[in-house]
Amino acid sequence: MLGDAETSGALTKAQLADLLFDQLGVSKREAKDMVDAYFDLISGSLVRGEEVKLSGFGNFQIRSKAPRPGRNPRTGELIPIDARRVVTFHASSKLKEQIQG
Repeated sequence: MLGDAETSGALTKAQLADLLFDQLGVSKREAKDMVDAYFDLISGSLVRGEEVKLSGFGNFQIRSKAPRPGRNPRTGELIPIDARRVVTFHASSKLKEQIQG
């Protein structure tokens, strides 16, 4: 199943659910619900401003960005960019080592 992700360039939630179905023997509905619940927990924590730490994988954090002046690349017109919160991800050293081979 992971081979499918490598050829398409992305691992999807549906593929994760299929992996749970294949490897754990849960029903397809239970597998989909488990994947959805997992990502709901992560996104809910981030929305509340909490950091999400996944041991051996990495950390997701919310970062506040201040308002700043921007520029329309076509016209050169100055456009204000509002303050916003963004999600950042920092890979763990273990994941970085795996990626490097």
